Amino acid sequence: MNRTLYTLLFHLGLPLVALRLYLRSRKAPAYARRIGERFGLNLPALQPGGIWVHAVSVGESIAAAPMIRALLQRYPQLPITVTCMTPTGSERIQALFGDEPRIQHCYLPYDLPWAAARFLQRARPQLAVIMETELWPNHIHQCARRGIPVALANARLSARSAKGYARFAGLTRPMLAEMSLIAVQTETEAERFRQLGARPECVQVTGSIKFDLTIDAQLPVRARALREQWQALQRPVWIAASTHEGEDEVILAAHRQLLAHHSDALLILVPRHPERFDSVHALCAGQFTTVRRAAGAPVTADDQVLLGDTMGELLFLYAVADIAFVGGSLVPNGGHNLLEPAALARPVLSGPHLFNFLEIALMLREGGALCEVDDAQGLATEVRRLIELPRDALKMGEAGVAVMRANQGALKRLLDGLGTLLRL
Repeated sequence: MNRTLYTLLFHLGLPLVALRLYLRSRKAPAYARRIGERFGLNLPALQPGGIWVHAVSVGESIAAAPMIRALLQRYPQLPITVTCMTPTGSERIQALFGDEPRIQHCYLPYDLPWAAARFLQRARPQLAVIMETELWPNHIHQCARRGIPVALANARLSARSAKGYARFAGLTRPMLAEMSLIAVQTETEAERFRQLGARPECVQVTGSIKFDLTIDAQLPVRARALREQWQALQRPVWIAASTHEGEDEVILAAHRQLLAHHSDALLILVPRHPERFDSVHALCAGQFTTVRRAAGAPVTADDQVLLGDTMGELLFLYAVADIAFVGGSLVPNGGHNLLEPAALARPVLSGPHLFNFLEIALMLREGGALCEVDDAQGLATEVRRLIELPRDALKMGEAGVAVMRANQGALKRLLDGLGTLLRL
């Protein structure tokens, strides 16, 4: 498949795109808003001539935040346009940068030549920075036509994804050849990009900028204050975060087993996607005394589950808990960011499906900061062990912080690489 055929198929598939938007809007009404932006129409006024950063959704937006702040500091004369594809990503961007006058935001239009051209005509960036692996052939080609260098930042590419791209070499090779910088997390991923067609001189191993996460000194203070408000300083609290469909039942089964030994244990359950908040609440409330974080009511001694149904609080809720399980890993989704709880010195648990974070998982596992489980029994056993052996929990937490510190510096290497592409 080449880019012409891809574009034709994309146009033919637009009715399905519209249907998908409609179906998603039934669960998340925000998908029905700002539809024009998705086609390059009704875009907000954008100050041209700056840097364009694309972060597809919430996770990428959070990962991009330190880079964006550093770019604001390095280039005080440039505006930064931050795009995403989801309402939750949009909310996170506005929460992170709503008070920064040089940050401007809209949805990235669909990958259609005319929609991409409309967006670029409005933004006219000097540099495009795409987070992780959100590769859109027409957007990249339209940038190349205009002489706009495109960088892929904090890039990752699993073996499974590489096989998928390789099946469409006629589309993938020209697209990667048009990119000016591919800043990858590991040498393994660098070689995958080279084999797919990226120019070797444009591929650099910079490491993962997620290791450069900095924790606000007030975050643990606020977390402890909340535990005091709940009168739960001595109560075991564990969190299962970024869970996907099919995982919540396993986690609740583990919590039931845990309660047989520690009847005062509290589970903080945080679904990955907001449209699942209500259904997961119903699942929890059918089995346990459950309180919703969004309701604002304090947790009492009788509550067994706190549903984390707010946006932008995940790092804070990790700080509130004693032990962290990171979801997307009991089902074959590839896992989520293991480094956030590690940075807070929390022992980290996950399922076996970590193909999106293999190198990071290996570092944490070998460093003694990560334990993987397969099912409810294994999860309950590990949480119980860490409750009953606090020295083991402390050791795992300290190991996570050590791994974080040993691998920092990726952000500076990335910024240096981006600096070579800016013509100032």
